[in-house]
Amino acid sequence: MKSLENISTIYFLGIGGIGMSAIARYFHANGKHVMGYDKTPTQLTKELQEEGIDITFKKEVTKISKQLKDKEHTLIIYTPAVSKENLLYQYIVEHNFSILKRAEILGLITKDIPTLAVAGTHGKTTTTAILAHILKQCGVKLTAFLGGISENYQTNFINDGNEAVVVEADEFDRSFLQLSPNIASITSMDADHLDIYGSKNELENSFREFVAKVPNQEDLFFAEGLNLQGNSIGFSSDSDYVISDISIHNGSYFFDFKTPHEVLKEIEFSLPGKHNLMNAAMALAMAIKFGVDSAKAKHSLASFKGVRRRFTYHLRTEDKVLIEDYAHHPSEINAVYQAVREMYPNKKVLAIFQPHLFSRTQDFANEFATSLSPFDAVMLLEIYPAREKPIAGINSKMLLDKIDNEQKSLIDRELLVDKIKEASAEVILLLGAGDIGDEVQKIKIALNHES
Repeated sequence: MKSLENISTIYFLGIGGIGMSAIARYFHANGKHVMGYDKTPTQLTKELQEEGIDITFKKEVTKISKQLKDKEHTLIIYTPAVSKENLLYQYIVEHNFSILKRAEILGLITKDIPTLAVAGTHGKTTTTAILAHILKQCGVKLTAFLGGISENYQTNFINDGNEAVVVEADEFDRSFLQLSPNIASITSMDADHLDIYGSKNELENSFREFVAKVPNQEDLFFAEGLNLQGNSIGFSSDSDYVISDISIHNGSYFFDFKTPHEVLKEIEFSLPGKHNLMNAAMALAMAIKFGVDSAKAKHSLASFKGVRRRFTYHLRTEDKVLIEDYAHHPSEINAVYQAVREMYPNKKVLAIFQPHLFSRTQDFANEFATSLSPFDAVMLLEIYPAREKPIAGINSKMLLDKIDNEQKSLIDRELLVDKIKEASAEVILLLGAGDIGDEVQKIKIALNHES
């Protein structure tokens, strides 16, 4: 691999991905000529184009051959989500361009900067965004690569300086093993990505490899109940860092946080759900360990607005509430259920779920059914395939049959708005990591008109 200083052009295969786009923004901000391909336009690709990044949505080999003439000073970055059968990928390989995975380039960018990394099968995106917000509000000149769009800054990339780098450590494809974390956290280690790992045991082994990369175990934080060495965080008094005295006022949590050195009282935090209290506590502990003033860190939590597609309110009136959440794992759906019941205990809740990946649906069909059954009503869209090809017998009808709920249905996407109106639910949840979010505006307009 050539030195990055000698690279003038960087081309991203899969530039619209949340992780890829943050790195594209990094290089664009640092004066590189950034271009890329993705299969479909999105709000994120539109924002990148408005920032001056050239993006194509067609697999035009003739165009890429004209764009990438200076092979010596060009680097290709790709995501494993891009198929090896992609014509652009094949052209790049055949013509011997320098090519790196997203995880490899992230490892190179961060290796000489104090790195705070957040890992976990769920919770890492919100925790990373909270951590970046705390550090920024406390005056740390940081670079942050976020796995979601921060509602505070309307971006997934913060470019203030190199006193620290905050990064989401992704376990998919063992990507996080490319990082060199100085301070790290593990939010969860539930079975997931079994198409990559084969078993939960192998997944946990990779997390332990990641943990071993942290130089000092005192700089590792993890959710209570995980079998790791370092600092446990949780609601139990046996944890090293304890969340306690939780109350809710005007839609916000207030809680105390006991560290080994002090007790922070009456911390305000507005994201719903006990899982988000854990995320906030994890970020707070990491920020304090980094060295920021604990009182300032505590104060900054009150101004955190959230992450796009994480319990995001699109409509909130007396009669109708529309919430979108990225939940695509049974544990995440359970967390959303707890949050919505806590916020709306007496309202009818309709969950509309778009399963993500055939393999994940196959691996966790029973768990998905259990997590979806308690809602007042459930609607399923067909599976969003992402990088996968269909698996025989694995579809949303299979999952629907397992759900124990009399108010359940499999719906065509074109009929979604009509079916929601017929359901007369007061709280509508859109759940999934696919493209279900594309339906938000149509649903919002229909519900506004209805009310």
